[in-house]
Amino acid sequence: MDRPDQTTHFGFRDVPLGDKQTLVNDVFHSVARRYDLMNDLMSAGLHRVWKDIMIMALNPPKNDAPFALLDVAGGTGDIAFRAADAAGLGFHATVCDINTDMLEVGRNRALARHLDHQISFVEGNAETLAFPDRAFDAYTIAFGIRNVPRIDAALREAYRVLRPGSRFLCLEFSTVDVPGLDWLYDQFSFKVIPPLGRAVTGDAESYQYLVESIRKFPRPNQFAEMIRAAGFARVKWESLSGGIVALHSGWRL
Repeated sequence: MDRPDQTTHFGFRDVPLGDKQTLVNDVFHSVARRYDLMNDLMSAGLHRVWKDIMIMALNPPKNDAPFALLDVAGGTGDIAFRAADAAGLGFHATVCDINTDMLEVGRNRALARHLDHQISFVEGNAETLAFPDRAFDAYTIAFGIRNVPRIDAALREAYRVLRPGSRFLCLEFSTVDVPGLDWLYDQFSFKVIPPLGRAVTGDAESYQYLVESIRKFPRPNQFAEMIRAAGFARVKWESLSGGIVALHSGWRL
């Protein structure tokens, strides 16, 4: 039970814990239509490479065997589309996102790609998933878990809905570990990204929050401990692009 006075961070601001989800929703309602374009501009296209690495780690079966993926906070469908392209005919993805605008973008993209028969879009909260226990063969979340108010609750739900022998994969911004690159990264993040967000989406404040939220996310070893605490085994992470991003994984045994 949350205390009435309990707070959490929203970027560099402290806010009541119960208010964070509404604030995050407002961010993604604002940027949904240009979200994927901004990802390309902010990362110079590198987000595509990072997501491809995630799909290689996922390694969905290429035969007709049933394989059920749950992709959380993936409303626009990027991870699900990549997984479907890499998988066989037995593959099905459920994209679960709390934001209706992001889901609408994803549904339209799935129809355009003729993937609507393999990918379902469901509105839902990562902290309280409306799926039965042991329902999925894999759980992915890309650049979404840092926006969840109660990360530990989301991790416990990930464990609950996975079948034994299934894998949890999380792609998230991390801590730059290359001297010099950390300074350049901060300069780009705080001086370029918010004005770019204003120019492309008409919203600088949402991108100010997004770059601040990266700095508030736990370091890789701390996040790995949170994954272990949720029950996962064989927990590890891989730093990508000098630590800008990390790919975390764990197994539900």
